[in-house]
Amino acid sequence: MPYSAPPSWPGDPEPLDLSGAPVPEYGTGSLADLLPTLAAGQGVPGLTAGIAELTPADRNCVFLVDGMGWEQIKAHQEYAPFLASLLASSRGGTGRPLTAGFPATTATSLASVGTGLPPSRHGLPGYAVRDPASGRLMNQLRWHPWTPPKPWQPYPTVFQLADAAGVHTAQVSAPNFQTTPLTQVALSGGTFHGRMTGEDRMDLAAIQLAAGERSLVYTYYSELDGAGHRHGVDSDAWRGQLMYVDRLVQRLAEQLPPRTALYVTADHGMVDVPFDEDSRIDFDEDWELGAGVALLGGEGRARHVYAVPGAEADVLTVWREVLGDRFWIAGREEALDRGWFGAPGECDERVLGRIGDVIAAAQADVAITASRNEPNESALTGMHGSMTAAEQLVPLLEIRT
Repeated sequence: MPYSAPPSWPGDPEPLDLSGAPVPEYGTGSLADLLPTLAAGQGVPGLTAGIAELTPADRNCVFLVDGMGWEQIKAHQEYAPFLASLLASSRGGTGRPLTAGFPATTATSLASVGTGLPPSRHGLPGYAVRDPASGRLMNQLRWHPWTPPKPWQPYPTVFQLADAAGVHTAQVSAPNFQTTPLTQVALSGGTFHGRMTGEDRMDLAAIQLAAGERSLVYTYYSELDGAGHRHGVDSDAWRGQLMYVDRLVQRLAEQLPPRTALYVTADHGMVDVPFDEDSRIDFDEDWELGAGVALLGGEGRARHVYAVPGAEADVLTVWREVLGDRFWIAGREEALDRGWFGAPGECDERVLGRIGDVIAAAQADVAITASRNEPNESALTGMHGSMTAAEQLVPLLEIRT
């Protein structure tokens, strides 16, 4: 179903209707569809152009800005005049955004971008998920505890497929990302070029685009997301980072070689969660939510809840009763059938046990924190992960030469 805003509920609080949860546009308009569409237009075999609005180009560049949601750009246009001038170009000139996919979080989104697959298939369905082999939580952003990358995500990346098809393929990012397991499973293929400053990345991305008659180049900037987490999207620090990103995009746009399409996108947006007890529900201090729960995964606005064997139905009932007016609460099969993680019926067997027995996705500006077990994450101002427009919608701004 097309993305639509969640309903408002007048009067007394009632449990949220799961049919009102905005499902990502897997297959036609999600981050997972971007690189397959671009590479298919370059003649890479085995890939399908899912985003029908995009026109093929010989040279394609994807500049992914961590945390730069569609709603945040629209709300801060005076701080990013160049980006604002491109809003009408989004998604092939329709002026529409893409959907990030669920959960709207970096590890999941980068895997979706790089593999061209939804979370139910690439197998990184959240910030921290249960490893069925060990029974422990595995943080997929930090890759801790260390887990062999290839079995965890066995599919080739679009970059690897493009490189094998003779497309000049490159990633330009911070040097410390070159050898990380997340890069290995999601973004590897072709050559990696590490550059510290944003300006150097833009300059080198333009050079790499010109290095081939067919080129596929990816570049990345993370500091906007960091400012949002620490200070919130309603902060001078975040706005200052947005101003800097605006200049970076213009710098790259001014250097594009002929026959190039530049796409500026993001992995998720962000929501500022107030620091009060009503907005931050502390799982570590709530005996009712903890009853029957073996592990709490995910993150504040998109939780995977792993029940003690036999307690799955009871945990689902309690979580709906306690949180159902502020969170969409679904059991694993229900979430899969509704297409939260990908097309219904297409979840890989190895991924099933990584998805919670219960999934809680925030609709209001709230979060489920864990003050003892997740002190750093619980102290963040800006958070993301859920299916609200502020988190889920991402730009696909386009410049062509």
